[in-house]
Amino acid sequence: MGVLTDEIEAYNMGMQEQVPAETLATMASCTAALKDTGLEDRALHTGDTMPDFVLPNQHGEMRRLSDYLAASPVVLNVYRGGWCPYCNMEMRALQAALPEIEAQGARLVGMSPETRDKAMSTAEVNAIDIDILSDVGNKVAEQMGLVFELPEALRAVYDQFGLDIPAYNGDDSFRLPVPATYIINRDGMIVYDFVNVDYTRRVEPAVIIEKLAAL
Repeated sequence: MGVLTDEIEAYNMGMQEQVPAETLATMASCTAALKDTGLEDRALHTGDTMPDFVLPNQHGEMRRLSDYLAASPVVLNVYRGGWCPYCNMEMRALQAALPEIEAQGARLVGMSPETRDKAMSTAEVNAIDIDILSDVGNKVAEQMGLVFELPEALRAVYDQFGLDIPAYNGDDSFRLPVPATYIINRDGMIVYDFVNVDYTRRVEPAVIIEKLAAL
């Protein structure tokens, strides 16, 4: 297994020791129910064209996807938010791999429904030195087919964990994106995707680098 996968596995083992079995069962059940909706299949995948979009980064600067692509391929990492430990593990792993990603001539960009201030906090806490785009309202993630509404059962669980999703997202919709990683070539075509409704599953940075090298 890879470095990120190993870290996630270790975290999951700790969860099993610290979180009540009933709570873990609720979380697993909600993931299975989301899988059954077919959202994963409806999302954008390899061979699809990524729609162009404009979003602010954590510094309030407007960024357009096509402007990135004019210079290089883009690795777009869509994550749930800085409140999610799996997202933080993933973002730190991607930051560690940033020199190798850039050596392949690509640009790494993050995106989440967090407000700009929360995106800035996520970047600072994880020492991330890339653009993190604030997709408040999940408008862009919706175009990618990634958005779902957090079920009531999970809202109660997250509340127990002290996670205030509306405070992070600046609305009360409880809508989130499924975590996804896309490699987009300079023509705007998706040449690699990793989309999984199980938010504990993330692609290894080494796989991203391998795919970039094959372009």
